[in-house]
Amino acid sequence: MRIKALKVAFPQTIPIFTGFWFLGMAYGIYMNASGFSFVYPLCMSLLIYGGSLEFVAVEMLLSPFAPLQTFIMALLIQARHLFYGLSMLDKFKGLGWKKYYLIFGMCDETFSINCSADIPEDVDRGWFYFWVTLLNQFYWSAAATTGGIVGSLLKIDTSGISFVMTAMFVVIFLEQWLKEKEHSASLIGLTVSVLCLIVFGPDSFMVPTMALIVGLLTLLRKPLEKKEVLQK
Repeated sequence: MRIKALKVAFPQTIPIFTGFWFLGMAYGIYMNASGFSFVYPLCMSLLIYGGSLEFVAVEMLLSPFAPLQTFIMALLIQARHLFYGLSMLDKFKGLGWKKYYLIFGMCDETFSINCSADIPEDVDRGWFYFWVTLLNQFYWSAAATTGGIVGSLLKIDTSGISFVMTAMFVVIFLEQWLKEKEHSASLIGLTVSVLCLIVFGPDSFMVPTMALIVGLLTLLRKPLEKKEVLQK
């Protein structure tokens, strides 16, 4: 039963494997360039396991101790997982101990597979979800750790690799923009970011930006959904 579910789950995760190894390696090298040994990306990928948050956490570790700001930032960056979790409640019912790991290990890519996969009737649903989640986390953790080790062996100047985080978010934004027919939500995000950058400065604008974006999108959800439907 477990092996059969693994055989069905593994092919579903191959595209995630390729993406995670590239980004994970970059993250590990970035951590090393920032002064951290490979142990840090290893532990952070196992315990935090949130790609965007892990990149941002590098700057948090290098900044003055600010636990409240760090907590708020982490909550806002990963807030979308609250909605992922709500949509998976029915799927996770009756899965016993596996449910707790599935909740912890849910990321964007794992959610996408587990939410939309057409699972054969003779394959155990819980074990399929479990293997998808475990394999994806393994890919990311292995890549991040390898990147940390490789970074310590590189003889080239890696000081500019921090730009990989900026590049990653720009690409994610552009992909989302191209998929959208109605750009109101994206424009709200851009406008709020620029205004907060001007008002609060580059060192303090992230938390108010994220809080305002989440708040505005929550308040304007219904009008934005109606506009999206009309665009279709």
